[in-house]
Amino acid sequence: MSAPTKVIDAHAHVGRFGSWANVSGSAGDLLRKMDAAGVERSILFAPDNLLVRRTVKRHPERFVGYVWPNPHDRGALPLVRRAVREWGFRGIKLHPLIHAFLPTDEEVLPIAEFALKERIPLAIHSGHPPFSLPWSIGELAEIYPDVRIVMLHMGHGHGVYIQAAINTAKKHDNIILETSGVSMHSKIKEAVETVGEERVVFGSDYPFHDYSVELQKVEVAGLTANQRELVLYANARRLLL
Repeated sequence: MSAPTKVIDAHAHVGRFGSWANVSGSAGDLLRKMDAAGVERSILFAPDNLLVRRTVKRHPERFVGYVWPNPHDRGALPLVRRAVREWGFRGIKLHPLIHAFLPTDEEVLPIAEFALKERIPLAIHSGHPPFSLPWSIGELAEIYPDVRIVMLHMGHGHGVYIQAAINTAKKHDNIILETSGVSMHSKIKEAVETVGEERVVFGSDYPFHDYSVELQKVEVAGLTANQRELVLYANARRLLL
């Protein structure tokens, strides 16, 4: 077992996620799990942005808020502005699959423009057709080469999409790959070695996944001690907070 290192979780949620997922997680439960796993801070987002705001206000030393808009809503951009400029949120999360849009759809572009103007990260769910495939996220990265785009799950559970995430990130140096839910630990090492050790970050996707599983994938990926410290902590601290 490698020596312990500090950890930042780049992908966590609070609240209930029903339907097929049927999972839920409270701030208290997440904090207990973070403490047990040695996680210093978590980037938090949820469809209930007000819940995220309250949680971050109660625990500002442990949580960083990202706003999660639905680009189809007329109030999406005002919500993003308010969350970042008034609430202190530090990034934006988009979920093309849940809200049924492509990353380059017209309603997404003003949100990406805002991320560019404010110099904040834009985190995007990846790994499920038809809306959240790595190639589509790469098209947005090409339009906005100065926006830090976090490809959440780096392709997720499908080997073809994982490889596509790595290949896409190799073409666009503004894409950061996040590890939660990735099904092949060996692809974490491949991403570090081919995309760059400073462009991969750890995430748990709590409450959909558990730290015991997600951290173990990084643990067994065969990274050097320095690469492991970058993926688990330093990259997120430098790029996303």
